[in-house]
Amino acid sequence: MRIAVLDDGPDQRRLINQTMVALGHECHTFTAGKVLLQSLRRQTFDLLILDWNLPDMTGPEVVKSIRVDLKSRLPILFVTDRRDEDDMIEGLNAGADDFMARPIRAGELEARVNALFRRSYPARHEPELVFGPYHFYPPSRVLKVHGKEVELKNREYELALFLFQNIGRLLSREHLHEAVWGLGIEALSRSLDTHVSRLRTKLDLRPSNGFLLLAIYGLGYRLETIDADSVLKIGRARSQACGESMPR
Repeated sequence: MRIAVLDDGPDQRRLINQTMVALGHECHTFTAGKVLLQSLRRQTFDLLILDWNLPDMTGPEVVKSIRVDLKSRLPILFVTDRRDEDDMIEGLNAGADDFMARPIRAGELEARVNALFRRSYPARHEPELVFGPYHFYPPSRVLKVHGKEVELKNREYELALFLFQNIGRLLSREHLHEAVWGLGIEALSRSLDTHVSRLRTKLDLRPSNGFLLLAIYGLGYRLETIDADSVLKIGRARSQACGESMPR
């Protein structure tokens, strides 16, 4: 998972980073709230861990900006020296999902992060994932469409599963690269676009199957669901347009 850590204290930031990396997550650290907010306009993360006291704004102000201005449902965990009940209430009311008082205990941090992931991304913990005609079997790395197995290479399967696990969510190019290829891959590589193109064809991602894979210029990709009524309306609109264009 891709985690953003916002804390201007080097020791605490390092401890959180080490704990998350040891669990297999990718960490990106920030020391100022405004820098993080700017990054969130072009980057995506699976979780934010932040402190209350920051050099340019407070933690609750950062959370409110994420919820109100960016309209993001990014899971947020406060890890702070604040421990009064009023502080906890203020943080949660601002839009945070959980609140943890320091000193940091690695075991507790791990448990809270895992609990947030289970609540926020429940589909990632199932042995079989069903999305309309698309059936994923993670233990065996098998994907069936309309009951027929589709042959996918490793990276193609990982990319397909990650996209379906994040339906409706814009995923930045960097986020997709880290989730499928890991760090160290050139962000401007055409490999991602090539894999996306192949998936559109192999998985037949079109409205009649209930899904569209959209490229968001300059940002990344988003897999969207298309309901049956919308497909019928699109079909009727096209038929009417064709009928009106024909000479009588």
